[in-house]
Amino acid sequence: MGFVSYSDLRSVVNTTINNASQDLKKDINHALHQHPELAYEEVFAHDTITKFLENQGFNVKRSTYGLPTSFEAEVGKSGRLVVICAEYDALPNIGHACGHNLIATSSIAAFLGAARALEQSGGVGRIRILGTPAEEGGGGKAKLIDAGAFKDDIAAAIMAHPMCGHQIFKEPGPYQGLAGLKLIASHKFRTEFHGKTAHAAGEPWNGVNALDAAVAAYSNVGLLRQQIEPDERIHAVIEAGGTVPNVITDYTRMNWNVRSPTVARADKLLARVKACIEGAAAATGCELNYIVAPTYANLTANKALCVAYLSEMNYIKQNILLQQEKPMNASTDMGNVAHLVPAFHGAFAIPADPDVSIHNPRFAAAAATDEAHEVALKCAKGLAMLAIRVLIEDELASNARSDFEHNHEW
Repeated sequence: MGFVSYSDLRSVVNTTINNASQDLKKDINHALHQHPELAYEEVFAHDTITKFLENQGFNVKRSTYGLPTSFEAEVGKSGRLVVICAEYDALPNIGHACGHNLIATSSIAAFLGAARALEQSGGVGRIRILGTPAEEGGGGKAKLIDAGAFKDDIAAAIMAHPMCGHQIFKEPGPYQGLAGLKLIASHKFRTEFHGKTAHAAGEPWNGVNALDAAVAAYSNVGLLRQQIEPDERIHAVIEAGGTVPNVITDYTRMNWNVRSPTVARADKLLARVKACIEGAAAATGCELNYIVAPTYANLTANKALCVAYLSEMNYIKQNILLQQEKPMNASTDMGNVAHLVPAFHGAFAIPADPDVSIHNPRFAAAAATDEAHEVALKCAKGLAMLAIRVLIEDELASNARSDFEHNHEW
């Protein structure tokens, strides 16, 4: 790569992102926030983002890798490849309560800044933005992996997530973000219980009650929780629970998450949970069917990438915590990516009341504020420079690969 000072590249990144701020706020951030869409249904988001990127002069591939709401754009023709992942799906009934409108904003802004800096440098390297739908339970990145989206020799895959400060810091005040975010593994699946209808008053003995099976399964797992590790989680909801009380319910469906710090431990916990579910089916005489979704691997942190991101954020006077101080027992399909290529998944803290956390309507409101937008753009500047440095610095790219291969437990 031709010599261009880091100072000049940072100036290009900052200017590019600052100049795009208002368009990003109106056309991406607020537009997505006002049109929340569920996993694999992000048609508005897909069309809005791809149109925005095309208007910025990028050649965009739509509906990539067999997923209608995925997309891809790339700059550069040779050299190392950095992939910037963008999420944009929302949650049922509570909209962007996980702040994916801000993830999309920060990832797109990072792509704009890094692409412009790469162009100005005249050097080699490739930067790709990849639209990754369905993080909220749909395992979009897992399906993208299966479809070949990460088959190239990728030097780093990067992104960041908004959080409330109290969720990631012991003392939120000193820090504006976290580099080394770690999350736990999660098995995701549904169960269907099939029974037999009958008149609930006249001849209940001729029925097989699928609602009893669901209630028993839920209760069995509730008892199991006393004997699981403190860093493990099991949760379920009954999605379909019957129709009217005077008909024995012949069909119920439940949605389950079984989480543990590693996939190996999650496998063991899953076996115990299945015993509870299968016992409920046996006790009620119902037939049981599993509908399995992609498993989310635990998210690991790459030391070399985290240190580089922290140093870049220092240049814009953002104090970033390097390693996680307190556990966060959530999960992401970015964990699957982190087990495949060197990956960075940071967190940026947006202003919110102390009793607010992600997956709450008040977090959705916080994710729409001007203050949250500004925080997302500051994070984008760090992401953009992280991408550029991975392309420029042989040592950083080598260290990131070494940490991926030998230092996953950092």
